[in-house]
Amino acid sequence: MSNFYETMLNNNLGRSLLKTAGLPTPIDLKRYNPSQETYFEGKVLVGACKNAALLGDLFRNLKASKATVYFPAAAKTAADILAAANKAGVRAIGVETKKGMSEKFDAFVFDASGFESGADLNQLYYFFNPVMRQLNSNGRALVLGRPHMKAATGEQAAAMRALEGFTRSVAKEIGKKSSTSLTIYVEEGAEANLDSSFRFAISAKSCYVDGQTITVSKAAASEYPDWHKPLAGKVALVTGAARGIGESIARTLARDGAKVLGLDIPPAEKDLSRVIAEIGGEMLLADISSKEAPQQISDKLKEMGGGDIIVHNAGVTRDKTLANMPEHWWNMTIDINLLAEEHINDALLANGTLNKGGSIICVSSMNGIAGQLGQTNYAASKAGVIGYVQYMAPVLAEKGFTINAVAPGFIETQMTDAIPFMTREVGRRLNSLSQGGKPVDVAETIAFFGNPASNGVTGNIVRVCGQSLVGA
Repeated sequence: MSNFYETMLNNNLGRSLLKTAGLPTPIDLKRYNPSQETYFEGKVLVGACKNAALLGDLFRNLKASKATVYFPAAAKTAADILAAANKAGVRAIGVETKKGMSEKFDAFVFDASGFESGADLNQLYYFFNPVMRQLNSNGRALVLGRPHMKAATGEQAAAMRALEGFTRSVAKEIGKKSSTSLTIYVEEGAEANLDSSFRFAISAKSCYVDGQTITVSKAAASEYPDWHKPLAGKVALVTGAARGIGESIARTLARDGAKVLGLDIPPAEKDLSRVIAEIGGEMLLADISSKEAPQQISDKLKEMGGGDIIVHNAGVTRDKTLANMPEHWWNMTIDINLLAEEHINDALLANGTLNKGGSIICVSSMNGIAGQLGQTNYAASKAGVIGYVQYMAPVLAEKGFTINAVAPGFIETQMTDAIPFMTREVGRRLNSLSQGGKPVDVAETIAFFGNPASNGVTGNIVRVCGQSLVGA
């Protein structure tokens, strides 16, 4: 939010004027801090339903954090929670949860994996209702469950799908605190693959991912790498890396230890050279929609030892209403935003360029979900990306690869700075967090997908939008 509105927020007089005008004064989002030792530091309240199956995996992860763990002492499952904590070597403190209690928390986590029907949903109420006002700003409210389409009965499917509606609504209630809520669905047999999703969701890296779901599937489990350098030794391709979101992706992957191959078109050479020099990567100048580009990319990645992370970020907009749109604008948008990704992936797979355990991450858009006036070409291309990811996920899983996509909302870039002032200010606040995101928020989600411990995370479309009202 480096803009006039942010300037107003940073002084008492400005905040008073904005409040008088009825405009929101959002709390700044806390983002990744390299000085923080682990992925989470603070107080977390853990709850669980009867027959909860993920408590052991939850506490295994909390043991690797700096969390102070509490649980509702009067809960019917208190003994189960305490037993799981003790088994994991985690000290859990029983507390009386009631309205008006003095204790505050930085995260709530509820294991609902044992729900069998809608009658179990009242356990969400009993856990969350007394403590909703006890969540600190920049807090997290997480619910763990099972994918509803793999339920044993229709009643269980209904209960699991209900978790999503619950967390989306909780997100809207706690957004004014810059706090977020997510559901993590863990397939039976994928419990050991929970780590990357849980640590991302409860950490500051997910600060602009709100009201979303992440599904974890069965895959070979990998030990979670170093929190600060999870991509050490990996080679990552980032297209459109010269500026904006692409530049932030390249910088974030490099920060996390990856060797980055940044790609952009020849006119962006100066900016790309600057970015690559600063992160110690390598560069490639190419038009991704050309016939030669897929082989050029494959050859360069092979020189670097093969690719581990492929980020399809490059894209264009050519906006006009459909009746007024030139044919070449339509074709250009589809060619660059959709077809080029497919052709590059085909070449990398055919040439064996993608290393074992490799991940492909595509950048879709909120407008690919909701549509937008004057963007029939762009929305079609970005919706196509979603369809491609969802279809290819099981196909690539058989080869040991993952594929996911991010769908950014209002992200502060030079492009958004050019939007007329009032339109821009309204757009920033059309989400539960009442503020625009930053390019690094998209980059953090992409880095999560590329984490070697995310090999059970595939076919996901995660909106990085602060729970935008558009397409909600």
